[in-house]
Amino acid sequence: MKKHRLKWFIPVSAALLMAAFSTEATAEEKSETQLLTIHNESLLTIPEKFPSQFAYDSGINIAYPEDGVKGIYLTGHSAGGARLADLTKLLNDTELNAMVIDVKDDFGDMTFDLKSDNPLIKENTQNYVSDPAQMMKHMEEHQIYPIARVVVFKDTRLAEALPELSFTHEDGSVWKNGRGESFVNPFSQEVWEYNVEIAKQAAKMGFKEIQFDYVRFPEGFETRSDELKYTYGGYQEKGLDDIQQRVEAVTDFVKYAKKELEPYGVDVSVDIFGYSATVPEAPGIGQNFSKISENVDVISSMIYPSHWGSYFGIAKPDLEPYKLVSEYMKVENDVLGKLDTPPQSRPWLQDFTASYLGAGNYREYGPAEIEAQIKALKEAGVNEFLLWDAGNTYTRDVNYDLE
Repeated sequence: MKKHRLKWFIPVSAALLMAAFSTEATAEEKSETQLLTIHNESLLTIPEKFPSQFAYDSGINIAYPEDGVKGIYLTGHSAGGARLADLTKLLNDTELNAMVIDVKDDFGDMTFDLKSDNPLIKENTQNYVSDPAQMMKHMEEHQIYPIARVVVFKDTRLAEALPELSFTHEDGSVWKNGRGESFVNPFSQEVWEYNVEIAKQAAKMGFKEIQFDYVRFPEGFETRSDELKYTYGGYQEKGLDDIQQRVEAVTDFVKYAKKELEPYGVDVSVDIFGYSATVPEAPGIGQNFSKISENVDVISSMIYPSHWGSYFGIAKPDLEPYKLVSEYMKVENDVLGKLDTPPQSRPWLQDFTASYLGAGNYREYGPAEIEAQIKALKEAGVNEFLLWDAGNTYTRDVNYDLE
């Protein structure tokens, strides 16, 4: 793969432009202005409250669902293939109303052309969706609320192209986890800019929300942080311990992304481990549930019963979907209730059977199990949810509304 550096424009200072375009200075002003003062501030900065009337207009008009977002996940293959029609029918026939579509997937590939000038984005583009503009028109026609999923720090493509933005061994090779996947470095501002550029292009297409996933360091990073080589991007000089360095880097990325996306009029959401809400912070991966929640419009905890060990006093959570979600929501509601401006809670629910857990540890998930999770959410005061199935084969005959 060719090597690329990510290139970004340097803003021109206001003072320099004023000097260049000033043609009517008096003699007295000229004599007093022998030195040009250059300010470090950008000429154009995003205000704290970006005026909504000046937000970018993609031309795609899809309203936020009145009854709250109830969505499903789609891979690029599903969004660009024959399955889109079937899944659209599912939404048209039920209370479901949103699709979370891979824009940048778990490997680091763009699933369709984002019209970006960034050479790495272009190089890492797969044409799973041959006509993205038509896809967005399809969403508009059916009033399907479109959410762009952007996987951030799990990115094998970027890590292999630019190892210095990743974590490397002493010999310079890029670190991989047990599944052969690589991560890029959350301390790196260059990585932030790369992912936010992708998000901006998705917003320009007409996506109404950007959902960032894998906003974290690799699992178990605390056990290998001293063995790998990587930049700290200035965080080492902040006087923080290694845990707080990671927490601040992850939180700062979310703050940065939220501010950069304000001119595009999109909501910003983050997927986060449900476990993170139950502890002050997940130290190895750098996720602090409260700090992330303070900087997003939507927080989407991944609370699939199959993904918990013995927790909340439940020995085998996959067997008890209602109880697991109910107990989790007590914790999340308590945490979010302490924030001045809590985000919308929109958890990820399980719509798959976790047979990999082994006999006696899992159950077949069908309408009853999905409805049990939704019921637990409703009783906790949460009316929004997302359904996850990696194969995008969602259960039929489910009552998603439970009114």
